[in-house]
Amino acid sequence: MCFGSSGKDEGQHAEAAKSKEIDGMIRQDAKKKDNEVKLLLLGAGESGKSTVLKQMKLIYASGFTRSEREDCRSIIFSNLNNAFKVILEAMEELDIKLENPENEQFATLIFLERELGVKESLPAEYLPAFENLWNDGGIKQAIVKGNDFFSDLNRLFTKDYIPTDADVLRSRLRTTGITETIFELGTLTYRMFDVGGQRSERKKWIHCFENVNCLMFLVAISGYDQCLVEDKDAKQPQNQMQEALMLFDSIANSQWFVKSALILFLNKMDLFKEKLAGSPIPKYFPEYSGDSTDPQVAGKFFADKFRSLNRNPSKEIYTHFTNATDTNLLKITMTSVQDMIIQRNLQQLIL
Repeated sequence: MCFGSSGKDEGQHAEAAKSKEIDGMIRQDAKKKDNEVKLLLLGAGESGKSTVLKQMKLIYASGFTRSEREDCRSIIFSNLNNAFKVILEAMEELDIKLENPENEQFATLIFLERELGVKESLPAEYLPAFENLWNDGGIKQAIVKGNDFFSDLNRLFTKDYIPTDADVLRSRLRTTGITETIFELGTLTYRMFDVGGQRSERKKWIHCFENVNCLMFLVAISGYDQCLVEDKDAKQPQNQMQEALMLFDSIANSQWFVKSALILFLNKMDLFKEKLAGSPIPKYFPEYSGDSTDPQVAGKFFADKFRSLNRNPSKEIYTHFTNATDTNLLKITMTSVQDMIIQRNLQQLIL
């Protein structure tokens, strides 16, 4: 007689079922991968990458949770306080005095290291400091355009204040490491990565994204007359636009991104238009011979400078002029990006 064969058969059946399940998961993952688009947001610091990522989350994903909004409250307070620090330091360098000597007491408060807890409201003692300094004639002399939050201080300082979508978009926190946002657009699933733009961050990510579908390179076009924030104390600070050109050159011609589509976003066009009349481009780029007050002519000049750096004749560079805080403009731009990606996918299928 033979014993134990039924147990052996059951084991074989179980193994076969497990193998079939694994095969099904592999096929499902492969199908999911075919419908997945990896987008990598690149650009120098202050280019607006993080704002674009937040817009994508707001437009195409689930938006911001209450917890994320509450976390943003401390960032907004830090933005307000740091803005005054920068202004007051600049006033000292430019030998500009506060118009009202009584506001000196508030200047002292600004330079105290004050951190906000997650659940904490904006500290009440800072409201009169921000209001009085913002209305001081010396402060107004030192700046051309202010932080949008300063026009809304009373709302921000209410005890039950929760940041709105617009507040979250306008808040600024330096990106370190890698941040990912996943959203669906049409039949495709997009995984968008935002990486630190400061020089110290770049070496961490440059090799990590070989064969991503699309590179989205952001440039703060309004930075043509500014130095890098990270270089503000250097003896020879680097011009923001020159830094962006050097980074774009290394990205566009990198061995890691040979097959990746490249989209150039010339961002912060609203600030760029405001600057042109008072800050002539030839002062910073002597080779410019166009109308310094025409944003279209000036914008094309910078777009052409970036495109000319591409040494790969088979790589097409798609260019868009954007304002990262403008939700409607970004929707139109992303529709264009989606069409481009679909066209590229179709071409690859044909080949």
